[in-house]
Amino acid sequence: MATIAFIGLGNMGNPMAANLVKAGHTVHGFDLVTENLETAASNGVTIMASAGAAVKSAETVITMLPAGKHVLSVYRDIAPKAAKGTLFIDSSTIDVESAKQAHAIAAEHGLLSIDAPVSGGVGGAEGGTLTFMAGGSQKAFGKAEPILQPMAGRVVHCGNDGAGQAAKICNNMILGISMIAVGEAFVLAEKLGLSHQALFDVASTSSGQCWSLTSYCPVPGPVPASPANRDYRPGFAAGLMLKDLRLAQEAAQSAGAATPLGAEATQLYTLFNAMGHEGTDFSGIINFLRGHPDQKK
Repeated sequence: MATIAFIGLGNMGNPMAANLVKAGHTVHGFDLVTENLETAASNGVTIMASAGAAVKSAETVITMLPAGKHVLSVYRDIAPKAAKGTLFIDSSTIDVESAKQAHAIAAEHGLLSIDAPVSGGVGGAEGGTLTFMAGGSQKAFGKAEPILQPMAGRVVHCGNDGAGQAAKICNNMILGISMIAVGEAFVLAEKLGLSHQALFDVASTSSGQCWSLTSYCPVPGPVPASPANRDYRPGFAAGLMLKDLRLAQEAAQSAGAATPLGAEATQLYTLFNAMGHEGTDFSGIINFLRGHPDQKK
């Protein structure tokens, strides 16, 4: 079993760290929010006074932070304090360029590193069923995979530095676009007098089927586990979907890729968030498409 430093103990980080403790690892945690530290301590995490203190005796360091600037700031602080050969795993969702810079900082200090953003949301973090999309060397991935397994349903090595972040933003661009498409179809069905269940029964077994429909249906009823049955409590918040769509658009612009549907999805989620729904599940955009985003239907 390993000693692991976990920096960033928020909604995702805390249950991830708890699953590492359950697997028998020693976890040294740090977060800027006192409430997060209290929750982590109740889950068996040893709370440290600073990020630097957390990494000093760690064999692996995991970060789960809001944005690229935070990851780079933390890496610059802690990389010099970690022992040579320590493995750094960043599970934040950040831009590809920042991920590559984080790898460079790690390499400068003789550390192994992977970028390993996740899919699966808070439910996946709690259940230990997250999908990890990993970018980095084969050596770093081989060392990281057994550490990730207690938190994961699946771990995929996507390629070299930054490839994990690339896979994440491409996947979530698909998700954002497909949820809008499913929402539009249900709104049209309502206008045409077709019941939610009838459309679901047809589309879920026909060419229109997709994860946004079959696992996360945006109307109450057909998929009992979907947030639509809980007044669109997240889940995966609309604010986070917008963050990922914007990252995809930045990457598309940098790479010279045409993503017109991704751009349109970004605009729609921008409007939805601007109306105060950043904390609503992203599937709640169906109510925006109906023209009354506060409706629970």
